[in-house]
Amino acid sequence: MLKKRICIYTSDVQWITGRNESAARRLLRKLRQKLNKTREQFVTIDEFAEYTGINPDQIRKYIDD
Repeated sequence: MLKKRICIYTSDVQWITGRNESAARRLLRKLRQKLNKTREQFVTIDEFAEYTGINPDQIRKYIDD
C-alpha cells in the first residue's frame, strides 16, 4: 500500500514558493491563524492550496516525487 502525506511542512513551503525558512514559517503561521488552528495542529495540502491558489495536484506531485 502506497502511503502519501496529507500535511505540508515548512520545508515543503520553501521548495514550492522559493521563500526562505522564516518566510515559509510566517506563511504557515498566517494560514493557521486564518483557519483558527493552534501551533500544534497540522496544515493540510488542500488547506495550503486553497490559501495560496496553487492547484493541490501540483503540490502533491511536487512533494511526492
